[in-house]
Amino acid sequence: MAMSVTDRIAEIIHPSAEALDLEIVRVSVLSGSNNRKSVLQIMAERADGTMSVDDCAKLSREISVLLDVEDPISGEYVLEVSSPGVDRPLTRPKDFINYAGHLAKIELAMAVDGRRRFKATVLGMDGDDVRVKVDGEDMTFGFDNIVKAKLVLTDELLASAGNAEAKPS
Repeated sequence: MAMSVTDRIAEIIHPSAEALDLEIVRVSVLSGSNNRKSVLQIMAERADGTMSVDDCAKLSREISVLLDVEDPISGEYVLEVSSPGVDRPLTRPKDFINYAGHLAKIELAMAVDGRRRFKATVLGMDGDDVRVKVDGEDMTFGFDNIVKAKLVLTDELLASAGNAEAKPS
């Protein structure tokens, strides 16, 4: 099976991110339309979940050179490097562990109980399955069945983000 352009880009930039002690959270390409350039979005963070403006700038400089050489995207594009933010996407199994207890919107490839979209409290991982609570009922989704998952901005999430930023390093 051919590698997707986002997987190819992730493969190209991973060593540079790792050298800067950063983890890639998500790579996405938004196609340009009406004479607008495509946008390549790279979200990254440190292992502790932080990401400074300086980190973004360093990663951007490092990967711009690589992407110019490798040229994985046809045509012109704009590179955006950012932190995942508070209402972040959940893209890795560890995200479902780290953000257990928080509310997330989850979209599945294959329906479960006739549904593909859920608003659920994340409970963690069980092997390759994501554990959640939907309307008081515990459910599991195969990690590979999740198309998109994103934390919902709640007072609890904001409070925990504020506490994380207040922690001395």
